[in-house]
Amino acid sequence: MVLNYIWIAFFIVAFAVTLVRSLLGEPGVWSEVMGSSFTSAANAFEIALYLTGVLSLWLGLMKIGERAGVIQIFGRAVSPLFTRLFPGVPRNHPAMGSMFMNMSANMLGLDNAATPLGLKAMQELQELNDEKDRATDAMIMFLVLNASGLCLIPISVMMYRAQAGAANPTDVFLPILVATFIATFVGIIALCIRQRIRLADPVLLGWLLSMAAVIGGIVWFFSSLPSEAVQLWSGVVANVILFSVIVLFLLAGMRRRLNLYEAFIDGAKEGFKTAVTIIPYLVAILVAIGMFRASGAMDFITDSIAAFVAWLGFDAEWVGALPTAIMKPMSGSGSRGLMVDLMNTYGADSFVARVSASIQGSTDTMFYVLAVYFGSVGVKRTRYAVSYALLADVVGSISGVIAAYIFFS
Repeated sequence: MVLNYIWIAFFIVAFAVTLVRSLLGEPGVWSEVMGSSFTSAANAFEIALYLTGVLSLWLGLMKIGERAGVIQIFGRAVSPLFTRLFPGVPRNHPAMGSMFMNMSANMLGLDNAATPLGLKAMQELQELNDEKDRATDAMIMFLVLNASGLCLIPISVMMYRAQAGAANPTDVFLPILVATFIATFVGIIALCIRQRIRLADPVLLGWLLSMAAVIGGIVWFFSSLPSEAVQLWSGVVANVILFSVIVLFLLAGMRRRLNLYEAFIDGAKEGFKTAVTIIPYLVAILVAIGMFRASGAMDFITDSIAAFVAWLGFDAEWVGALPTAIMKPMSGSGSRGLMVDLMNTYGADSFVARVSASIQGSTDTMFYVLAVYFGSVGVKRTRYAVSYALLADVVGSISGVIAAYIFFS
């Protein structure tokens, strides 16, 4: 229901702002806004078309891992934590392993692999759902964990900074790590309270503290390395781990004497069906966001906040990165475009560009995740998923700004 109201609000606000601009002497804005609707619809289809190949590849590999028993092994390994965070999911259910694979890909900064693995996990969670059009607590917890986007190795952000000519493309690594961990941590705590999951549970508490210790260790390790080594380690480690998992799946399947080709094709067919299913949901959300942007509503919001911050007498240097923060939950490509634009305008090593990069890497694209994950299984009643995913997103952006001030001011 919340998503329905937000979706309608995008159109109403876009129409109101477009009307005001046209009355103020900009009649061409109507064609810009309507043109964006067609462009956004085409982009939605292009995304789905791209996902078709990626989904077919990874769900094919996942089918091999599932039949070889590797996914179940992963599920048992993380079951002490996941049985606390997802009490409605049986300990040995395949969803445990799929969720672990998805979160691992997210942490390695491998978005292309994370999405199909997440869709596979959502389909398995849907099997446990008695009301197929209503999100379960487990689905919401999983979605918020994806929206908060815990990422240990922000490969894409560092790549964009390198392309923009940054003297040290990896200098945003630690601010992003701090911001994304805080966003995920707050999301978990808030949902545990909402779903009445006992935070004082020794196992859950131990895992959360261990995560904090690991993050602290990574910050210490990478802060002691030269910038070239940070970029090398972050890129190589992520891809070596993922390639090793693929080889593990194949070897385990050979050990069980599976027909690997047939298993892959069965999984790939599921990927194709899933990609077709999500097209209407992508079109709906991306068209609304595209018209909202084209109307000028985004510029109005950022200009108003900048003026308010300046009126309060606070440092407003970070406000230039605010469009990235506002766009981030709505459009991943849009927020990346804004980040790149700031780097091109002010320089890749400018403070505002670094703030924008810290925000960009702090969380995932909330509305995209919501539309794709819930849309893939036909969930229409999202309950409190939007508000808690948005909470994690806002916390991530604020943490990104604060971390940038700590590391770069």
